[in-house]
Amino acid sequence: MSNLPEPIRVVQLPDGTYAYADHLPAMQPTTPQVVHQHIHHAPPDRTVQRIALGSGIGVGTVAAGVYFGPLLVGALTAIAANLALLAFLAAVMAWGVVTVIKSVGGPDGKAAAKTLAKARRRGRR
Repeated sequence: MSNLPEPIRVVQLPDGTYAYADHLPAMQPTTPQVVHQHIHHAPPDRTVQRIALGSGIGVGTVAAGVYFGPLLVGALTAIAANLALLAFLAAVMAWGVVTVIKSVGGPDGKAAAKTLAKARRRGRR
């Protein structure tokens, strides 16, 4: 029986938990420990991806969202920029047409512009 290993000793710690005696530290530190903590930037927010993976829709869907999401934002931005440019051009052209009609049309053009302005004011009320 001398070739058998020693039985493992289990001790109860002061907080009530059990631990193996060979895993306990040899001596408790008497001085406070210095903790060096390195603070880094927060990782990028991947909440949508985590929710998607947690719901089981698969990594392919998440990859498509990661790839096509910025593409969609870029496309919508380009569309909005085009529409803004077209609206600006329409306003400038309308102003130009009104100015040309006023200057070239003589008294009839000025009367038409006044009638148009009155009609616009009535429509807003």
